[in-house]
Amino acid sequence: MGPYGSAIMRELIPAVESKFRGIGAGWARGAMGGSTGGWESFAMPVLFPDDFNAAFAACPDPVTFSKYTTIDIYRQSNAYYYDSAFKRTHLPGYRDGYSGTTWPGSVTPYGEVVATVEEQNHRELVLGEHSRSCGQWDVWEAVFSPACPDGFPCRIYDKLTGQINHTVAEYWRDHFDLAHIVRRDWATLGPKLNGSLHVFVGGSDSFYLSNAVMDAQDLVEGIDPSRPTGIEWVIGNHHGRGFQHCFRGYEYDSEGNPLPNSITRLTYAQAFLPRMAARFAATAPEGADVTSWRY
Repeated sequence: MGPYGSAIMRELIPAVESKFRGIGAGWARGAMGGSTGGWESFAMPVLFPDDFNAAFAACPDPVTFSKYTTIDIYRQSNAYYYDSAFKRTHLPGYRDGYSGTTWPGSVTPYGEVVATVEEQNHRELVLGEHSRSCGQWDVWEAVFSPACPDGFPCRIYDKLTGQINHTVAEYWRDHFDLAHIVRRDWATLGPKLNGSLHVFVGGSDSFYLSNAVMDAQDLVEGIDPSRPTGIEWVIGNHHGRGFQHCFRGYEYDSEGNPLPNSITRLTYAQAFLPRMAARFAATAPEGADVTSWRY
């Protein structure tokens, strides 16, 4: 997606399909991925709704910027601190994940803050200016921002101070805030996303990506509360605690315990491809090939 979205969609994907016996039609295309791949999987049917028929987005990067991890780029004045007239409280940027007695791990079970948004961004600023650190925040800026006169991505906020540029935020909203776009274009997007979009995130995602998914769910389901949207939303929790980053849906061991992300993150294909194939077969146009690709 981002600046290269059209080239990927109109040139790269058809080239791959022609080489590897792809059907080359929207009803037979699907996307799946986690983290940044989860955002891509969510974005494809939203930005190219006629070109995809199934999408499984796990732990996606922020799908709405009312919660750009922990930052509301529309209402807050600063990306590093909560707005307050009397004190400066840092916004959290990363928390440790779940570890417990059922599935022990290397982290604590408390979800404690490990790094703030300011610390993460200042590290990137040391590594490279003009969104060139190769860090996650700079990567997002390179995708979502327009080019400034100097040729580099326009800053969503001052990297040193955290002051938010609300003009850039408006551009982000109109072009890449996926929940905003779904709500704005619901009359045409709604029927196409019905039954095709599936979103999964851990209730305690390490990067706070669960915040945006919950905001997106509320925003989309609030369009018409009397009618189901047909979009699947799964907020993952187990033993009263939220799954951390890379949750892709529930899977259980022989004793009925939910498996940890360290296992389920290795089985995306096994979890999603059968559901994708069933969707394609059930919605294929009359006379379409629904057998040669099913082994």
